[in-house]
Amino acid sequence: MSNPSSAYPILYASFNQDSSCFVVGTRDGFKIFDSNTGKLLYERAMGAFIIVEMLFNTSLLAIVGAGEQPSLSPRRLVLFNTTTGTPLRELNFLTSVLAIRLNRKRLVVVLQDKTFIYDTNSVAMLDTVDTVPNLKGICAFSPNSDGCFLALPASTTRGLVLVYNVMELRPHCEIDAHRSPLAAMVLSSDGKYLATASEQGTLIRVYLVSEATKSFSFRRGTYPSTIYSLSFGPPAQLPDLLAATSSSGAVHIFCLELAMNQRSRRSNSLLGSVLPDSIHDVLDPPYHLILHNAISSGIKSYAVIRKVVKESGTSTSDFPACRVTMLLIAFTGYFQEYSLSINNQNESSWSLEREFNLLTVDSSVATRS
Repeated sequence: MSNPSSAYPILYASFNQDSSCFVVGTRDGFKIFDSNTGKLLYERAMGAFIIVEMLFNTSLLAIVGAGEQPSLSPRRLVLFNTTTGTPLRELNFLTSVLAIRLNRKRLVVVLQDKTFIYDTNSVAMLDTVDTVPNLKGICAFSPNSDGCFLALPASTTRGLVLVYNVMELRPHCEIDAHRSPLAAMVLSSDGKYLATASEQGTLIRVYLVSEATKSFSFRRGTYPSTIYSLSFGPPAQLPDLLAATSSSGAVHIFCLELAMNQRSRRSNSLLGSVLPDSIHDVLDPPYHLILHNAISSGIKSYAVIRKVVKESGTSTSDFPACRVTMLLIAFTGYFQEYSLSINNQNESSWSLEREFNLLTVDSSVATRS
């Protein structure tokens, strides 16, 4: 998530592919932190950066400058080695780099009207995808090589999504997700699900990528709000959860498993069998948990679900009791860790476990309190 034109001290924030680490880019440089302990792992003061992407826990970074110095052009992508502190390779483009995504086999570079796909190891260009004007660099990427997809906007007037198979280098499908233009997207790490939000921000929709069909529709709220981030929970953990942050200042967590169980029961009922899905989107309960006033309204933020632990000895037809660890970065410079406890009746309670200033922390401060 980049924020190049903002007065906020954080210009960019992202988690690595398994959310074990996160990085923030500032006007002075960038910092890498351990998600579990909050420990500062690496710091580099070399100017303003609008993109800093990690490759899991390796020493490789893909970085793009904010253009405040001639040597840090927003049109130049640098592959940087944190161990040696030196650049490995540079890629120069005709226009600004708006987003970067990568895994162990593919490097994706998103420009305003083109997206380039490279081999990560050789940095050889494999394909170019022409796109509609994508001024915000909106994209989604699944880092798992077995289900590695890239999602890009396919319209400037409505929420049409192009899903591209970056391993086979071919379009996979198009999904007509919203009537309004897209504001945010995320793919689950295994490439199974795509979650989308439009500029209205009232509905979050989840699609099954393999069949390009809608699986879930969640109502975030009644009034429009800008969606800042969407993030699926860790792979291979139940229940399936989706986190969203918005300009309202609240954090929403949607429960896919609960919605699936409710849908199964509904389809077996007489009323459920005759009502169309569009009516169910209105009538169904929201299946989500809300952390109100996590940050001030209008402050850009980024949340991920770091861990989901199912409570032992619990079982229910609807929802397994669990404990969720959620991490939140506010672009004003603060990090928060919340613990969310959910019981078998989908009742929840939140507690703030940790909070610190990302801009002033050193390696001895950011430990769990």
